[in-house]
Amino acid sequence: MRSVLIVIFVFFYLLLGLPVLGAMWIIHKFAPTWADMAQLRLVQWAFRVIIFLSGADIEFIGEENVPKDEAVLYIGNHRSFFDIIITYSRCPRLTGYISKQSIAKIPVLGLWMKRLHCLFLDRDDIKQGLKVVLAAIDQVKSGISICVFPEGTRCKNKDDLTEVQSFKEGTFKIATKSKCKIVPMAIMGTNEIFEDHLPWVKKNHVVIRYGTPIDPAALSKEEQKHLGAHCREVIVDMLHEMI
Repeated sequence: MRSVLIVIFVFFYLLLGLPVLGAMWIIHKFAPTWADMAQLRLVQWAFRVIIFLSGADIEFIGEENVPKDEAVLYIGNHRSFFDIIITYSRCPRLTGYISKQSIAKIPVLGLWMKRLHCLFLDRDDIKQGLKVVLAAIDQVKSGISICVFPEGTRCKNKDDLTEVQSFKEGTFKIATKSKCKIVPMAIMGTNEIFEDHLPWVKKNHVVIRYGTPIDPAALSKEEQKHLGAHCREVIVDMLHEMI
């Protein structure tokens, strides 16, 4: 029943959202900041409805660590599609997510994501990947936060919830080149909402923990050289503390 309700809600949201997108396109020409924030809040509302329909019990820890007055690079371990839904619902300011290229082709959804400053990555095209990183750097410099799951794909190990796959080091150029802080997110329990028993959605307790922001410039030269590995260790330690 939860799965059916979510599918129905998403269908009607995307359908009814078409005229809203049209109106926002016009408004954006005259008041771009207002339109951007309005679109952000509309999608956050929709995601909160999906979370409610899923029955998920979400526990947020350390939200006071998230800067409200500057753009940051969010990074997190990746277990489920719900990682995006849950974390995006809490972003305090404009935030674009980096997603795989195929998502951009989904009707209406891809358009919403583009309006929300999301970027799309072709994992098999190195040159295109570099362009995405450069675009993300520009967005952070312009005040728009970026969120990415540096593992590149979901970790599917059901037996060890603290396992985190290697992080793609190129991702972290977004932080070093834009000189923004990195906010680590440790996510636990999202896979048990959906991925562990496709196609059914089941309620589960989920914990999202935000760590202390990491300033790459304040790290040692060795840590800066292997920034991805360092940030992965931070998240793994956070996950162990959450058990």
